[in-house]
Amino acid sequence: MTLYIDPPTWPGHGRLWSHLVSDVSYDELHLFAAGLGVPRRAFERDHYDIPAHRYAEVVAAGAVEVSSREVVRLLHRAGLRRRKRRG
Repeated sequence: MTLYIDPPTWPGHGRLWSHLVSDVSYDELHLFAAGLGVPRRAFERDHYDIPAHRYAEVVAAGAVEVSSREVVRLLHRAGLRRRKRRG
């Protein structure tokens, strides 16, 4: 099981966020996130939003640090990318 996380550079709600993704399945992603106590409401389309203060904990649990571009590339390659709806 390999999960990936990008640096906490995405602003929102007064803090910075990372994206946690799987390149295998959403089930793998949900299982990993649940093991860390990340609430399901943090799941958005194809990733979990992880606040900056939890970044080191997620990496220590086994997530591999990658760039934001690599997160998108991994999702596309796995067929797991879900874009935001427009309108």
